Amino acid sequence: MDRQQEFVLRTIEERDVRFVRLWFTDVVGSLKSVALAPAEVEGAFEEGLGFDGSSIEGLARVYESDMLAQPDPSTFQILPWRGETEQTSRMFCDILTPDGQPSAADPRNVLKRTLAKAADMGFTCYTHPEIEFYLLESDRPGPDGLPVPVDEGGYFDHVPGGVAQDFRRTAVTMLENVGISVEFSHHEAGPGQNEIDLRYADALQTADNIMTFRTVIKEVALQQGSYATFMPKPFTQHPGSGMHTHFSLFEGDTNAFHEAGAEYELSRTARQFIAGILHHAPEFTAVTNQFVNSYKRLWGGGEAPSYVSWGHNNRSALVRVPLYKPGKGNSARVEYRGIDSAANPYLAYAVLLGAGLKGIEEGYELPLASEEDIASLSTAERRALGHDPLPASLHDAINTMENSEFMAEILGEQVFQHFLRNKRAEWNDYRLQVTPYELQRNLGIL
Repeated sequence: MDRQQEFVLRTIEERDVRFVRLWFTDVVGSLKSVALAPAEVEGAFEEGLGFDGSSIEGLARVYESDMLAQPDPSTFQILPWRGETEQTSRMFCDILTPDGQPSAADPRNVLKRTLAKAADMGFTCYTHPEIEFYLLESDRPGPDGLPVPVDEGGYFDHVPGGVAQDFRRTAVTMLENVGISVEFSHHEAGPGQNEIDLRYADALQTADNIMTFRTVIKEVALQQGSYATFMPKPFTQHPGSGMHTHFSLFEGDTNAFHEAGAEYELSRTARQFIAGILHHAPEFTAVTNQFVNSYKRLWGGGEAPSYVSWGHNNRSALVRVPLYKPGKGNSARVEYRGIDSAANPYLAYAVLLGAGLKGIEEGYELPLASEEDIASLSTAERRALGHDPLPASLHDAINTMENSEFMAEILGEQVFQHFLRNKRAEWNDYRLQVTPYELQRNLGIL
């Protein structure tokens, strides 16, 4: 038994932890949980916990249903919202096959495979997400059929005695209590919309943190009598919720994206990484924007980027290179702005990092940076500048992904096929719906 496992067992005993929750996700990133009695934890470390994988979306087919959840002791945390009595803790799990091999269908393992490839190339990947969400009065619509936000605040607004202000203070405290460092938080542009930015960490830890973050945010909202949603676009007339993520690659203690004296201080490695992301962006959009509703955000304006482009400090671009801070070479990074807050972080970071690494491997050439507001250009101007559109709907994104050898390679055949099957079912359900828009527009005149 290693030291981390010993620490977990000792903490469980000393803190009188009564329940140990084992967490993992299905293929679309829904959190799954099973509670373990403290006496069973040591056995779970040694042998894993058996469960029926065929009942979890995308984990196993019926004829190979037996799976093992192997808790990762480095992710052990006490859950503060469960109270001081009969304390509850959690650990994230890796999913194994009965013979103890990593499951090809485990989203966490998909990301670990990509990070292993990065390590083989000499890189460690760090990520820093900016997570947006809406705080609503409840999960039910108001009298007009629309969600009801908790306030009418706007970007960076300070609302004295405001619900969102108290909410953010409590949420940030609780996040830090479970070991998640927060860089800053503020009110976003939409009414009831908030943003909390997590401090940079390695990509696997960040993905685990995002899953914990979503749970904390929803728990705090429920405690305060409101409801938090990570739905990409809950309002037609207000901005959607993105999860802009900053990426940097390090070689040891050196930031591989920084080169003093180069244009924008960007190294050749950074330029090839950006080129890889731009080249493969249409293919992985189904993963970074995985719901029908995601495309209402992506094509709904409000700084959501919908064309393949990059720019230096250009917030209309799909990939933005933040302003360089003199003397801070280790802060060099690139920001992907297409991803939304409802993505499965394990798969989303795997495909983004995988695309960047592919650009480095293959020596992709980076096109010219865009300085214009890309959304304001005409179709002909965008075409002339090479700003191809991202998929316009989940249907288009599925078709683009389906024809991508790159996506099948990064995700592995099992996740690739399960994901496509899940998304096709969602699109088919959606396209059969008669919406309020159709009734309002057509019922009285046709």
